[in-house]
Amino acid sequence: MCRQVFGFRLAMIALATPTALVNANDGLPTRLVGAAVVVTFMTSYVLFRDWERFGPLLLRHPSLLAADTLFGSLLLIAAGPDSTLAYVSVCTPLLAGLVYGWRGAAVFASLQALLLLLIHAAQEDPAPGITESALLPGLCVIAGAVGSSLRNLMLRFGAATQALTTVQARLAVTEAVSAERARLAREMHDSVAKTLHGVALAADGLTTSANADRMDPALVRQQAALVARSARRAAAESRELLADLRRESDPSHATDVLVELAARTRDFSARTGLTAVYRPTGAHAVPPVPPAVARQLLTIASEAMENAHRHAHPTRVDVSAGVHGDLLRISVHDDGRGLPPGTSLEQLRRAGHFGLVGMVERAASVGARIRIGRGGHSQGTEVRLELPLAALTTPTA
Repeated sequence: MCRQVFGFRLAMIALATPTALVNANDGLPTRLVGAAVVVTFMTSYVLFRDWERFGPLLLRHPSLLAADTLFGSLLLIAAGPDSTLAYVSVCTPLLAGLVYGWRGAAVFASLQALLLLLIHAAQEDPAPGITESALLPGLCVIAGAVGSSLRNLMLRFGAATQALTTVQARLAVTEAVSAERARLAREMHDSVAKTLHGVALAADGLTTSANADRMDPALVRQQAALVARSARRAAAESRELLADLRRESDPSHATDVLVELAARTRDFSARTGLTAVYRPTGAHAVPPVPPAVARQLLTIASEAMENAHRHAHPTRVDVSAGVHGDLLRISVHDDGRGLPPGTSLEQLRRAGHFGLVGMVERAASVGARIRIGRGGHSQGTEVRLELPLAALTTPTA
């Protein structure tokens, strides 16, 4: 806004300069008017062009604006108070109100009004009425008040904007923390927590067998071995989780999803005793997947197999993956009893079943679509995950 004030001054000075030079007397008065034109015009131009650079200097030294006002008064005397240059006089209190506040506006409005009244009084033919002579001084006072009001308004707007920015930053931090907590909760739920639950169940069975009236040493050894395997698996999952979380920040370590999915299918079958078969599909090779994306895809597939084993009582689980068109498709189908009719995510969330909810959240976090239902099969449940290949060109965190 200060720059616009100086732009207005430049236009008015350019229009009034010919009149000021014509009305000036020959000799020293013409030179003084010419010097005042050059100094006032160049000062206004420099401040108009580089206000961010020279504005702080004007803010620290109000005497510079006072000197500028005196140079402008020379032009006003030469051109006359009835010329277009007279309107430049209202710029000074307006600028003072913007830069210095109401105190500066009061000082410079009074100074400018006093100069205008003196110039009117010094004229050979002064204005016949007080209204004409007091018009410009009154406009100077009004301009000073307007400048001060605009300054206060802009300061309040700046404070409100800063407060809004602070609130938005805090909300962003809170949202990021909440998202990270939700992600870590899903990671723990889908890996270590389930394995530790299995360890607890195996340990309970071992305690029961050890406290039986007729202890079966073979059964105790078998249950102890199960506890040991489960504990080692929990430790391995913890290490894997920590390693994957570190790798997610390095997108150069891409993952072969098909190889990992086949390995997890074999591990699931060996651990549960349930028949689980993996087969690749599609006519094209799957491109390397960033670690963060691969972890989400593989965790969704593993969770689908675990859900089938725990809740569906199937006899077989079929896992497939491959590129179909511009999509990476992963499917996990079991021949179990399927989901109850009318099941929704909100019902599952309220009931505390966060497995399917976490799968949907994971899919959304990497831009994938997930479908959970019977699909094209006559029975059971299919979890189908489809991720656009375009999402694999940029790592998704």
